Amino acid sequence: MTAAMSMGMPTTRPQTTPGRFDAPNPAHTPMVQLIDETGGRIADPDFSLQLKPVQAVGLLRDMARIRRFDTEATALQRKGQLSLWAPLLGQEAIQVGVRAALGPADHVFPSHREHGLALLMGLPVERILAIFKGAEMGDWDAERLRFHHYNMVIGAHTLHGVGYAMGQARDAAADPLADTGVSVIFHGDGAISEGDVNEAYVFAAAYQAPAVFICVNNQWAISEPVELQSRVPLYQRAWGFGIPSVRVDGNDVVAMQSVTDWALNRARAGQGPTFIEAYTYRMGAHTTSDDPTKYRESSQAEAWRRKDPLHRTQSWLRASGVWDDAQQARLDQDAEAFGAEVRAAVDRVQAPRLDEVFDRVYARPTADLAAQRAQALDEASR
Repeated sequence: MTAAMSMGMPTTRPQTTPGRFDAPNPAHTPMVQLIDETGGRIADPDFSLQLKPVQAVGLLRDMARIRRFDTEATALQRKGQLSLWAPLLGQEAIQVGVRAALGPADHVFPSHREHGLALLMGLPVERILAIFKGAEMGDWDAERLRFHHYNMVIGAHTLHGVGYAMGQARDAAADPLADTGVSVIFHGDGAISEGDVNEAYVFAAAYQAPAVFICVNNQWAISEPVELQSRVPLYQRAWGFGIPSVRVDGNDVVAMQSVTDWALNRARAGQGPTFIEAYTYRMGAHTTSDDPTKYRESSQAEAWRRKDPLHRTQSWLRASGVWDDAQQARLDQDAEAFGAEVRAAVDRVQAPRLDEVFDRVYARPTADLAAQRAQALDEASR
């Protein structure tokens, strides 16, 4: 007798309700989309277009600014002025759409590719470049900016974000007049296989924390396709933790804004966390030390190039009568000027002095740290 038979378990699939044991079909995954690839409007039964075309002009400008930043930073790395860069080409709509939905008390916990969102939330260009030049650890005033520190340990920050959200909920419960802020936590499709990320889902669901997870599914965890990590669409994974989840077209900036706004309002109303799978494609390399031609076909990128978030938005705005060639020319001029600003900013980044390294470890330096600082400076002087 087998162990399964002795435990009373069936050895073959029982004849029962059709479909009960069928896995979800990834080919029929519902996805929120409000603007199609050609710029045409799409009606969605659950989400509406919240912005008028004239209001969305600012979103297009933000995406163009982010793309130029990414282009310049990639070139700076190739010239040896940065040690590394994590390109975000093709993912601009996700960051701009989320920023458009954020409230004044919401906080963002980024991974390592949210450069555009950092810019939009007020982080100076040189502070971002300094991280990838190896000149600082990114210890900016996260409370003031509401944009927390970059995380290079994949997935570790998700627990930090959920913990912060739990604190936000306690503050709101203790003081009815407190700001009802939400923690917005970014991670990629590769991070969903990390233990820290799954633990973050557990805590967020168990404590009904005001958190919104933005899973940027660009379909490649360095050289590993998402299909090797998950046999079901990623948003369905989060449902297993009891977190309401939805897949959104990550190249549709107004869809990202609409769904993020809905998720933030859920959290503020005490309805707990939400998981948003932003479905997109990593057009470039994972980082500038990566060569994607070694592990994927160029035809994939070509197909996704037709879904470009900037071109899509431009087409919609042109069809709506709020965008023309003259405005596009001014946008291109603004991008050129910003490119020059980025190139100048990298020259302003200076390596910290040895004593500054110790000064930026704790808010109140300890005696041990002071002793280590004195020793290091003494050895350096000799």
